[in-house]
Amino acid sequence: MNGVDRTERVNGDGGGIDVIGDPRRALGGFLKARRARVAPEDVGLAGGRRRRVRGLRREELAQLAGISVDYYVRLEQGRATQPSPEVLDSLARALRLDAAERRHLATLAADRRGPAPTARVSPLLRRILDAMEGLPAFVTNPRLDVVAWNALGAELVGGLAGPGHRDRNNARYLFLDPVSRDVFPDWEERAAEAVGQLRVSTGRYPEDGYLAALIAELSAYSADFRRLWATGEVVMCGAGRKRLRHPVVGTLTLDYETLHVPAAPGETGLVVHVFGAEEGGPDAAALARLAAAVHEVPGPRRPG
Repeated sequence: MNGVDRTERVNGDGGGIDVIGDPRRALGGFLKARRARVAPEDVGLAGGRRRRVRGLRREELAQLAGISVDYYVRLEQGRATQPSPEVLDSLARALRLDAAERRHLATLAADRRGPAPTARVSPLLRRILDAMEGLPAFVTNPRLDVVAWNALGAELVGGLAGPGHRDRNNARYLFLDPVSRDVFPDWEERAAEAVGQLRVSTGRYPEDGYLAALIAELSAYSADFRRLWATGEVVMCGAGRKRLRHPVVGTLTLDYETLHVPAAPGETGLVVHVFGAEEGGPDAAALARLAAAVHEVPGPRRPG
């Protein structure tokens, strides 16, 4: 991502869309990718150019983790389910996983069967968005659907409101609408970010048929999506800086924060994306001009 960033990023399993709805295969793919990432020399094993396996062999990882080779093979092949917390901790240590990777591993290993939860935008959240007139903001669910926004946020990210609005799913917009490459000068970074977020969501909500259909659609129609999905990257964004281009005020470099709204029972949480610029700088002046232009012409702010 551009500039200063507090994004947790993981590079990964190379799995395809067939892991959606089958968390056991997703777990195996994740383990296999992490095994390939660990150099034998880093854990006190002999390496060398003659090794045919990139990273650790299965038996080497099993030995480091203190589990049987057969059990590890069954984990990687999706034939063993729900490993114990002790096994997960041993594998995480052997694979040298960081905190974000450990959380993802635990998510993939959990039993998450059941109907996909829903997300609801509360009246208070809508009022909060409307009150932030000078700060562009919008709200997404785990599928990257934009479910609420304020007027400035809708205008900044390609036109979410009004007749002829752009696709309100951020991933579909990025990969299937060429205009997104004009709005986001650092398109490759934004696209990789979206894919990484979708991968996190598929691990958390494997029963979400709408999410699976979205992944299948993007895989069918976008070679860029297929390429990025195959990297297995996992992204959990917090804050950073992004560049956006608007036809009225040109290119802006804005700071952003992602604020997580807790979920009600039976629902998923939502993420509020808020943008701003350092006071007194050219980006703040450009954002103020855009805000003035937006608020001169009132328009719809929410889905109809």
